Amino acid sequence: MKKQTINTEISATLDAISQSIYDKKGFNILALDVRDISTLADYVIIAEGNIDRHLKALCMTIKETSQKLGQMPLYVEGEQSGEWIVIDYGEVVVHLFIPELREKYALEELWHEADIIDVKINTERKEKLSKEQ
Repeated sequence: MKKQTINTEISATLDAISQSIYDKKGFNILALDVRDISTLADYVIIAEGNIDRHLKALCMTIKETSQKLGQMPLYVEGEQSGEWIVIDYGEVVVHLFIPELREKYALEELWHEADIIDVKINTERKEKLSKEQ
């Protein structure tokens, strides 16, 4: 599959969402370009949190981050249970899992033909934030 270019606005959105997940101690962050293999979304971000409360905090942070970018989710599912949360922005869909459910449902396998997107995450920023607190 030929790797397609990603427009600047979408790239900035993927980076910002991924950074917000990282800053809140989310882990195993994976961004996929599913334009050629899915009609549900163009891009998918999959990440994990430790427990349900952690996923809820990640969800809140992602919504705050995207709101600053002028984007509101079209739909959020699973926020009450907190074990698998889906945040749908139309072109971008974010899946947040507790580790056991991510392993069980293995969405990466569903989109195994997708291109992995190299999101830009500033790891020094997290270290700086930790020192300030």
